[in-house]
Amino acid sequence: MEKAIVRTDFKFPGQTSVYHGKVRDVYNINNEFLAMVVTDRISAFDVVLPKGIPYKGQVLNQIASKFLDATADIVPSWKIATPDPMVTIGHLCEPFKVEMVVRGYLTGHAWREYKSGKRTICGESMPDGMKEHQKFMKPIITPTTKADEGHDEDISRDEIIAKGLVSKADYEMLEKYTLALFERGTQMAAKMGLILVDTKYEFGKKDGKIFLIDEIHTPDSSRYFYADGYEERLAKGMEQRQLSKEFVREWLMENGFQGKEGQKVPEMTPEFVNQVTERYIELYEHITGDKFVKAEGADVLKRIEKNVNDFLKK
Repeated sequence: MEKAIVRTDFKFPGQTSVYHGKVRDVYNINNEFLAMVVTDRISAFDVVLPKGIPYKGQVLNQIASKFLDATADIVPSWKIATPDPMVTIGHLCEPFKVEMVVRGYLTGHAWREYKSGKRTICGESMPDGMKEHQKFMKPIITPTTKADEGHDEDISRDEIIAKGLVSKADYEMLEKYTLALFERGTQMAAKMGLILVDTKYEFGKKDGKIFLIDEIHTPDSSRYFYADGYEERLAKGMEQRQLSKEFVREWLMENGFQGKEGQKVPEMTPEFVNQVTERYIELYEHITGDKFVKAEGADVLKRIEKNVNDFLKK
């Protein structure tokens, strides 16, 4: 079986610190740039699962890279280069303390709130009589706070501005960028026979300028439906065919795990891990329209280190 990269511990020239997130290892270079290594770790229900998924990091990094390039005319992104299939190097920005979640359809968290009787989410109203997975008249922005620990919390535009998390002028720009990015993502998905259902964007600031940061339109940060059969399934009240990592959550729930205290992660057999790799490759090819080419390298960590060092020398 292919080896998954679940931890990195590089010492790059000019490195001042490293942050190990759920999936990404982020290296600070001279307090000016970031080298982000997208590992093969996989998380669900805010828990990092015990085994990595070979090629998952490459899939996510290459999807994000493609979409950052495809939206650069809308908003500048933090990306400078992708010197390795699993690495993006970009500008170090001061992140805004909110995530911009945008929803085109009544699905997931929004549907759970709706089903419980709520008709507003993050200050956005939702009309009566809607069905699960139904399209909103127009996309709604439902921001969340970026929690250092624990879960992100829903928050409204007015609360964000009142609490001084983001200035009014900046927030208006974030809204404008969010809707334009979602529109572009929707158009690109439609060409691939997909519906971009909802996604999240993160933004930061450097030298007074707003940048799009982190990943964009990947199956870890976005939900996609297959367009074919969408209307029929909606009419019959059936589940939609999804293209996201939802299948991993479903497998965990079927095996009695939802990240709650005392619950044990089910055994990830080599067959299951291999299946997840294949699903991620399928996701890549469906979303981008490109054939996935597995990056070569008997020693992936050595390859990453060499590629990043070579780039930093320039």
